[in-house]
Amino acid sequence: MVQPTQIDTTTELKDAVKDILAEISQEREKEIISRRFGLYDRKETLEQIGEMLGITRERVRQLEKAILIRLRLAIADNKVPSATAMGKIIVSNLAEMGRAARIQDLATHLLGHEATPTERAHTAFVAELLPSITTITENDDFYQSAAIESVGDEKSIKSQVEEIVKFIKKTGKPVTGDEMHAEMKYEHPSNITALASLSKKLAELKGNWGLVKWPTVNPKNIRDKIFVILEDNGKPMHFSEIAKAIKNSDFKRKDVTTQAIHNELIKDNRFVLIGRGIYALEGWGYSRGTVADIITEVLKEAGEPLHRDEIVKRVLDKRQVKETTILLNLQSKPQFQRSAKATYVLA
Repeated sequence: MVQPTQIDTTTELKDAVKDILAEISQEREKEIISRRFGLYDRKETLEQIGEMLGITRERVRQLEKAILIRLRLAIADNKVPSATAMGKIIVSNLAEMGRAARIQDLATHLLGHEATPTERAHTAFVAELLPSITTITENDDFYQSAAIESVGDEKSIKSQVEEIVKFIKKTGKPVTGDEMHAEMKYEHPSNITALASLSKKLAELKGNWGLVKWPTVNPKNIRDKIFVILEDNGKPMHFSEIAKAIKNSDFKRKDVTTQAIHNELIKDNRFVLIGRGIYALEGWGYSRGTVADIITEVLKEAGEPLHRDEIVKRVLDKRQVKETTILLNLQSKPQFQRSAKATYVLA
């Protein structure tokens, strides 16, 4: 159920946009701003608007710039009280979010529900005009974002974000906000993670931040999700348990069948079958092969005869199989030779 305060904020945002647009006297100029920011429909390019109005792309850009300057001055002079009031609410929300946020996250936090594209556009429009807010334009490296003005101008904020990206690259593995805070000079971990969220080069999963190409923080396919589940669990799992864990996870796409999980486990070299349907990560020190292969590996590593109990113990560290299976292999495979009572070497 939507809380009354949330209804009020939604209404206040709409009213602020309406009152700001009322400051524009010419309908053509209102049309330009509404279409450029996508206030009532999808955002349009300079070319699209120019074609619709019968003017050049450059003329649309000039008009947009001039209109925005006038609107900023009007709000700074407190001629649009609803926009000033909305500005205080936006700043308060940004403060709670670490002083910076993507527009889509800010709008959702602001309104208390998943913001619609129109509500995100309204939030971005108001933020663009406020003297207390710095906005970041979306491009290949950054999300459309907003920050409290004291964090810095657009250039400074982008520089801070790139510093965080470099730190994570250098670290070479996912890190938490606390870990970044321990090494970097920021007031609070929330400030660092807020800035990190503005970058398209970074991703976060369960509080861990890393490069967007790292499957541990940005699993894109079933195999990556299996890897994350196994790594989080820290010990081998049956493929049916992995399937269940994925379905109960926070992944965006998690509707997968148990059979699909099993098929992917078989195909990927990162996963090692160590028992009946039980898989481990290769990075944990497990190696592929039959039980006989593992016994061979154990005896090679030892470099001396081993008692069968010791062989069983060492094989069980690498495989989840029955002891009788290990003993049967020792007794029946020609590569193993008994050198003394219950003691074996490689033939």
